[in-house]
Amino acid sequence: MQNPENLLYAKSHEWLRVEGDEAVIGITFFAQEQLGDIIYVDLPKAGTALKPGKEFGSIESVKAASDLYSPAAGSVIAVNTELEQSPNLINESPYNDGWLIRIKFEEAAPGLLESKDYGAHAASEAQ
Repeated sequence: MQNPENLLYAKSHEWLRVEGDEAVIGITFFAQEQLGDIIYVDLPKAGTALKPGKEFGSIESVKAASDLYSPAAGSVIAVNTELEQSPNLINESPYNDGWLIRIKFEEAAPGLLESKDYGAHAASEAQ
């Protein structure tokens, strides 16, 4: 399992990529692998305010449904509309084409993990 080093990770398996005063949020390779084939994603509309650690949407697969939790504070400025027709992009490319939302970045949630630490966390949950 590969976790890019330029991202921060929540223990709830969302990732955060800060790009200046904006940030991109998605779910990790581990999360999509555990969920299986993703069939639907419910995401917030542009303008929605996010609070760190609070629910911002949900994701459904053939196996289960799971809530999504924000790894940062900010307001939604873009939603990956490609996921409406092709939610499987999350399975195919969780760190690139399968991103979920872009936000006007305010601050990261406390307790986010770096790549190595997240890898150990995910490995402990996989056992």
